[in-house]
Amino acid sequence: MPQTNDIVDINATIAYMADELRPLLIRQPVMIGIHTGGVWVAERLHRLLELPDPLGTLDISFYRDDFTRVGVNPTVKTSNLPVNFEERHVVLVDDVLHTGRTIRAALNEIFDYGRPASVTLAVLLNRDGRELPIEAQIVGHHLKLKKHQHIKLLGPEPLQLEIQEAHD
Repeated sequence: MPQTNDIVDINATIAYMADELRPLLIRQPVMIGIHTGGVWVAERLHRLLELPDPLGTLDISFYRDDFTRVGVNPTVKTSNLPVNFEERHVVLVDDVLHTGRTIRAALNEIFDYGRPASVTLAVLLNRDGRELPIEAQIVGHHLKLKKHQHIKLLGPEPLQLEIQEAHD
């Protein structure tokens, strides 16, 4: 399977994202990563930005709109939101923004826990194929793939990107 590490320098991309997020630090944001790749990216951003509040994590498995079709992911993880973010600014982090459905599910879960003052979406990779009107404010890298290709973040150490061919 083709590696994309020669196209995207993950460490440099995450450093760029951290620089883009720095102006938001005045708001004292809470950071939340979406399992699994989004958590890996969020852990690095959280460390680079030296955020004082613990990192939150979300598993959106039960919030997916295709839950009845695909069932429970066999590796369901628990969500962990250790900080009350009611009326706080939230930075939501994911690895790849594609259709927008994962982000929609994450927002539904976040709002079940409380009402943040704002949500800023930060993604390592943004690709075409959006099905919902969702846009990231912080994008590490834009990547064009063919319709039958998918990108997967492998990790956590080292983080690597892999293009996978969909088999019908």
